Amino acid sequence: MNTVNDKAIVKDYFNATGFDRWRRIYGDGEVNRVQQDIRIGHQQTVDKVISWLEADGNLSGLSICDAGCGVGSLSIPLAKASAIVFASDISQKMVGEAQVRAKESLGNTDNLSFMVKDLEGLGGSYHTVICLDVLIHYPQDKAAEMITHLASLAESRLILSFAPKTLLLTALKKIGEFFPGPSKTTRAYQHREADIVNILVNNGFSIQRQEMTSTRFYYSRLLEAIRK
Repeated sequence: MNTVNDKAIVKDYFNATGFDRWRRIYGDGEVNRVQQDIRIGHQQTVDKVISWLEADGNLSGLSICDAGCGVGSLSIPLAKASAIVFASDISQKMVGEAQVRAKESLGNTDNLSFMVKDLEGLGGSYHTVICLDVLIHYPQDKAAEMITHLASLAESRLILSFAPKTLLLTALKKIGEFFPGPSKTTRAYQHREADIVNILVNNGFSIQRQEMTSTRFYYSRLLEAIRK
C-alpha cells in the first residue's frame, strides 16, 4: 500500500471510529485498562514538552505550531500559558472537539487558532513547531517528507515524538501486546532514532534535549531539535 493511502486511512480513521475512541482516551472519562495506560503515557509526553518550554522562560508570546493537535491536549495548556498557538489536525472531527475543549477551558481567546490541514499543507513560520504522536501512523519515507516540511516552518526549534524501533518493541508489536488490534487503530509504524536524527541534521538542526516515555502499552521517543 502506498503512502497516499496511508494518509487517507489516517484521515478516515480519525473522522470515524477512531474519533470516539481517542476522544475518550484523551479525556477524563472511564476507559479500559489499555486505553488508560495510553492516556497516561500520552499525557506524560505532553507534560515533558510543556516542562521544556516553561524551563526556557520565554513561553509567553512565543509562536508555536502544534501539528497534529488532536483534541488539543497540548495546544490548550500552551495557550493558557499565553503562547500564540496555531493548531492543526488532518481530522475535522478532532479539530471540532479541540475547539469545544478550548472554549470550555479558555473562553474567548485570540492566541489559539485551529485549522483542518494535513502536515504537508501547513504554511507559515513559527518559533517552535511541535508534532506529537503523529509519525507512528506513517512509514519512513512519508515521515521523512513530513519532518522536512515541518523543519521548513520552524524558525528556531522542532519537537517530535515517535515510536522507536527496537527489537523488543518490534517483537511486542508482532504478538499483539504493543498496540490494539487492527480493528481498533491505524497501522503503527516504528522509526529508528538514527534515521529521525539524520533527517533533522540534514535540515539544519541539532538535538538539544531528549526523553523516553514508556508505559505498558505506550512507547514514545521525544526529541527537541534546535536550528544551527
